[in-house]
Amino acid sequence: MLGQLIPVGGGDPIPLMSPKLLIGRRSSCDIKLDFQNVSSHHCELELKEGYWHIRDLGSSNGIKVNDERTPSKCLSPGDKITIAKHSFTIEYTVEGDGPPPEEEGTFSRSLMEKAGLEIERSRQKTKMPESGRKAAENKGKQTRRAASEDDFIMDWLSEE
Repeated sequence: MLGQLIPVGGGDPIPLMSPKLLIGRRSSCDIKLDFQNVSSHHCELELKEGYWHIRDLGSSNGIKVNDERTPSKCLSPGDKITIAKHSFTIEYTVEGDGPPPEEEGTFSRSLMEKAGLEIERSRQKTKMPESGRKAAENKGKQTRRAASEDDFIMDWLSEE
């Protein structure tokens, strides 16, 4: 056993049996929380460098660590985790000698992402191949043409 989640307010502890665990409402999840306010794939717990990390998977009701909403966080033993409105204390023994991994920089994500209101996206820009760029340009022309046809039809209908 790699640790456990202790329900705040009582209940049976949930053992953390593997280094990566999916938490959600679906029966296919490693840890099933059968509550309406828990998303089907709500969040993920992962053991990295001896520390548990929690990451929201775009859930509707989010996660909190020590009463602070967060999209992801490194967890220390004794931290309070809230999944939707269901709270647990995580208990585990830190393996390894090093300090916890550093949290991401203050400005590495937008406030919307930090609030869990926007899905994280890659910040790296890649150059589109020439063939893909031409296809995208043609699609843009088709979209503009369709939009102008729609505008014409709406104008024609409103004239009556």
